[in-house]
Amino acid sequence: MSKNPDVYLLYEYSDKLPFTVRMKVCLDCAVDPEMLREASQEAISRFPYFRVQIGLDEKQNIILEPNDRPMAVLPEKDERLILGSDSVNRHLLAVTYRDDCIWFNFSHSLCGAFGALFWVKTTLYQYMIKKYGLLKAPMDIKLPGTQVAEEELSYPDADKLPKDEPISRYTGGDTNIAIGRMLKFLLNPFVKDNYYYQVDIPAREFMDYAARIDGSPNTILAAILYKVCALYFKEDAKNHISGRIAADYRSDIGADFSYRDFVRLIHIKYEWSWKEESIQKLNMRARGQVITQNQAELSCERFFRMEKVHDEIDKQPDLKSKKKYASSHSTFRSDPRDIYTISYVGKTDWGQMDSHIKGFYTLTDGDFMLEVNALSDRFCIAFQLINKDSKPVDLFCKILDQEKIPYKVSERLKRNLPRIEMP
Repeated sequence: MSKNPDVYLLYEYSDKLPFTVRMKVCLDCAVDPEMLREASQEAISRFPYFRVQIGLDEKQNIILEPNDRPMAVLPEKDERLILGSDSVNRHLLAVTYRDDCIWFNFSHSLCGAFGALFWVKTTLYQYMIKKYGLLKAPMDIKLPGTQVAEEELSYPDADKLPKDEPISRYTGGDTNIAIGRMLKFLLNPFVKDNYYYQVDIPAREFMDYAARIDGSPNTILAAILYKVCALYFKEDAKNHISGRIAADYRSDIGADFSYRDFVRLIHIKYEWSWKEESIQKLNMRARGQVITQNQAELSCERFFRMEKVHDEIDKQPDLKSKKKYASSHSTFRSDPRDIYTISYVGKTDWGQMDSHIKGFYTLTDGDFMLEVNALSDRFCIAFQLINKDSKPVDLFCKILDQEKIPYKVSERLKRNLPRIEMP
């Protein structure tokens, strides 16, 4: 067995669903390339678990080998990077820049947003103290030269986790309304690009609205996206409308500070007959379903299921078989099929860097996918779609108007998610 949990999402890689992530940080002035290069080399020295390259062992398991080549810091172009290639010194992370923006590109197999922010914050901090002088750092900053704590590397032992039965389970099942859109994207060789829109919402106004209707950003957005889908898709009595909220469950399994990715999905089911209801009532429906599914027992179950898939991948006789098994037994593919996804884990602590950061957007795979980040003064939403049809975003903005929530929306932008050079 490879025994490295950081490799398994690589077996599921494809050009159309690469499981790569881009974090885009917009600053208050143009990026200084030389300062960024120096900062990037200093920062990556702190993260041995990210300084790796892809290899194969004698049993054709994917492995990650140490990589001491310099971190690639390149001008941003309107094309997809190839992580793991010589163009980025074979790293699975790379930094690009253009004008006043920096993109942090990485393989989702290594980590999710929680772990990637270790690297992003350190790089930005090293950059900003060169540019502006000493700044108050975020509380969770991991500075070059500091020791990698054991809890940072922690990975749970499945045998030591409780195996109690949850009180209740989600029973909504699949909805197939949007599957045609995704298949059209995945199976059409001429469709290469997918897109996103930056939607900024002032933090004070949004949180005041949340307080008035007793909601959270996740449940409010779940209610709004239901309305969007009810208006966008043709009503189908055989299907319901459902979405999912990404939930970080590391604290449930004793991995509170691990850089690795531990996310499960909370499913929110809506009926067509509710489409005339207020956002306030739809928000309360979402809250109830979040409470029902927010059980530590379900988190442990998720971890057990993931570990079982990993073990079975390792048992396959060759690389082709491992990839085939991974793609057909993926934990995410076996989840109930939903139309939309919302990912928001709370406000990020940037310390005094916050005053220099004007936007922060996360780009991932997915259709009707909302990645949400919070700065001190605004929520930064990347509304992601697989085609050029802007109607879902238009409907989203229309509902914000109806709820009197102020916002700014960008033009349509390409995601340009990196590819990976695989064995």
